[in-house]
Amino acid sequence: MADKSFRITRETTIAAPPERIQPLLSDFHEWQKWSPWEGLDPAMDRTYTGAPSGAGAVYAWRGNRKAGEGRMEVLESEPRHVGIDLLFAAPMKAHNRVDFTLTPVGDGTRVEWAMTGPQNAVMRLMSRFWSMEKLVGPDLEKGLAQLKRTAETA
Repeated sequence: MADKSFRITRETTIAAPPERIQPLLSDFHEWQKWSPWEGLDPAMDRTYTGAPSGAGAVYAWRGNRKAGEGRMEVLESEPRHVGIDLLFAAPMKAHNRVDFTLTPVGDGTRVEWAMTGPQNAVMRLMSRFWSMEKLVGPDLEKGLAQLKRTAETA
């Protein structure tokens, strides 16, 4: 039987200091500039509550079939780390953890984007045909490329 949890990570190096990148991650208003999922539904309904950014900031969305429905909350917002609670309500229910780790390297910053979470029975069965790595990995790569462009041109 497949694992009961998953961990997917991608990383890139951005020619910008952590203090330019971190606000793009901890302020959900900034996600429209780089998130790989923002373009899935141009008419997506977005709600921002809680803190304006950083710990306690909440972003909820409801969109078409591709965008689905869910909620994110920044749990931790440090100069070199942002931790997010991610709850999907549709098209499939899931409760995951997202972590961005920013590590200075030379004149830039290595950014690691990790998503972890449990796999319920349906997800474990699906993973025999479609791995979470193949389903989510390309999105993380696209998002990091867009984050890189955004941070480097800021």
